[in-house]
Amino acid sequence: MNQSPLQKARYQYSPKLPGMLRNGISEICVKEGNATQSVADQEKIAALFPNTYGEKEITFEKGENTSAAKKQVVGVILSGGQAPGGHNVICGLYDALKATSKENVLYGFKNGPIGLLEDNYVEFDDAYIDAYRNTGGFDIIGSGRTKLETEEQFAVAAKVCEKHGITAIVIIGGDDSNTNAAVLAEYFAAHNTGVQVIGCPKTIDGDLKNEDIECSFGFDTATKTYSELIGNIERDANSAKKYWHFVKVMGRSASHVALECALETQPNICLISEEVAAKKQSLSEIADYIADAVEKRSANGNNFGVAIIPEGVVEFVPEFKALIAEINELLAGNKTEEFNALGSWEEKYAFIEKGLTAESMAVFAILPQTIQQQLFLERDPHGNVQVSLIESEKLFSALVADKLAERGYTGKFNALHHFFGYEGRCAFPSNFDADYCYSLGYNAFMLIQYGYNGYLSKVSNLSKPAEEWVAGGMPITKMMNIERRNGEDKPVIKKALVELDGKPFKYFEANRDTWAVETAYTYPGAIQYYGPTEVCDLTTRTLALEKGE
Repeated sequence: MNQSPLQKARYQYSPKLPGMLRNGISEICVKEGNATQSVADQEKIAALFPNTYGEKEITFEKGENTSAAKKQVVGVILSGGQAPGGHNVICGLYDALKATSKENVLYGFKNGPIGLLEDNYVEFDDAYIDAYRNTGGFDIIGSGRTKLETEEQFAVAAKVCEKHGITAIVIIGGDDSNTNAAVLAEYFAAHNTGVQVIGCPKTIDGDLKNEDIECSFGFDTATKTYSELIGNIERDANSAKKYWHFVKVMGRSASHVALECALETQPNICLISEEVAAKKQSLSEIADYIADAVEKRSANGNNFGVAIIPEGVVEFVPEFKALIAEINELLAGNKTEEFNALGSWEEKYAFIEKGLTAESMAVFAILPQTIQQQLFLERDPHGNVQVSLIESEKLFSALVADKLAERGYTGKFNALHHFFGYEGRCAFPSNFDADYCYSLGYNAFMLIQYGYNGYLSKVSNLSKPAEEWVAGGMPITKMMNIERRNGEDKPVIKKALVELDGKPFKYFEANRDTWAVETAYTYPGAIQYYGPTEVCDLTTRTLALEKGE
C-alpha cells in the first residue's frame, strides 16, 4: 500500500497519556469514589440492571498495582459510524494489554457487533497494530450497526467468548452502542460468564456528553475539518462577493457540531435546533431571520454570506415535525404501495392534499417541489421519513428567496449549497483526538485488569495539557434514563443536546447579531500536527468555553 508523507510521519507520533498512566502498569492503583445512580428513572433502571447498577465511580492514581494477575484475552468491537481516533483506542488497548504481559491476547471482531455473533475476528500482533497508529478511519477491523439487544444474541456472544477464553469485551461506540454494552454486561454478570464489558465514548456528533464525559472522541477532529472547509468558503465568499453559501453539517438531532463550527468561523448565520424548538419557531420565522441578514448586508454592499444549518434542524420546527408525523401516518402499512402506484407527481400531490390536515398542507405547500418529493419518496425500512436526507440547506435558501421576493427586494441573492459530513468522519485524528483516544484505550485495559464490568472508559480535565488529564471509569448505567422506543419503554443513554444556558451558546448568542451584519469571518485553516503547542494541541472552542478558558 502506498503511503503519503503525512501517514509515514504520523506513525512516528507518540500519543500523550494522562500523568497517572505514564509510569508503567505496575504503578497504577485505583481510588473508588461514591456509589452512583442513573440520571433519571432510578427505580426502573435499577430493576433492569440488578447486577451492575449503583457501582462506584473510580479514578486511577500513581501507586502500587493491586489487581489480580491473570492472563487477559480481550475482544474489541468498533460499533456505529466512523469517528477519527478509533484506531488509537485499539492501539492504546493493545499497548496496555501487552505491557502487562506478552501472553495477553487482543482479538478484533470484524464489521461491528456482527463479528462477535459470527465469530469473525483477527488476532492482533505488533505489525498489524503498527500499520494503523494515529490514522483515521475504522478500516483496521471495520464497523457495523448491528445492535446487541436480544437474549439470543447475548447467548451466542457468551458462547463465542467461552470458545476463545475471552475475559473482556471492549465496545467502542456512541450512545446506542454503549447502551447495548451495558445490557450485555448485565447479561454476562447475571449468567456468571466471567466476561467483563467496557465501553468507550465515540461520536462526532458530540451528543454523548455529560458531567462525567466532557467530550466524545472524534468531535474535535471532525469539527476542525468542517471548520477548515467553512473558513475556506468564507474566504471565497469574501473574495467573489456574490454568493450566499448555505452549509449543512452532520450532527444528527443535536447542534453541537454546528455550534462549534460557528464558534470557530464566525459565519453570518448559524441555526441552533434546540433554540428553534425552545422558541417554537416556524419555517417562515427562520426564513425571515435569514432574509433580514441578507437585506442588511446588501444595504452595506455585501451581497454575500455564509449560513450554517445543523443536520437535524427541521425535526425541531414544530409545524414541520407535525407534518412529518402526518406523512408517516398517511403512508403507514400498505398505503405506501398505493401511493407509489400513482403515476405522475400531480396525482401523488392530490393524494397528499386529501390526506393531510389543512395546517400541515399549508406547510407542505410552501416547500420547494424537490423537498416535497424527498419527504414522500425517501423512506426508511419502516416507511418513515428519512429526515437526515432532507436537503435543508436548499430548503432554507429557497424559503429565503421567496421571502425576499415577497418584500420586493431588488438586491442580489445567489445561493450555493454544501453538505459536510463524511469529509470529517475518517480524517487523520488531531493531536487531541490521537492522545485522547489512545488514553481511552489504555485506560479501558486498566478497568479490565481491575475487574470492572459495565463501565465506560473515562478521561477528564481535557481542556488542560494531557499530563493533567484524569483517567478512570464510570458505570454506564449512571448515564441512563427510560425512553419510549418502538412502543416500548427502553433503558437508553440520555442524549445531550445543546444547552441554551451553557457558556458556548451564550457566547454565540452575544456575538451573532454582529456577525450577521459584519464580515467577521475567522479562518481556522487545516489541522496542524507539528509546530507550536498552542496551535497543534488546541481543543475545541466548546470545551474551552465550558471550562471557562
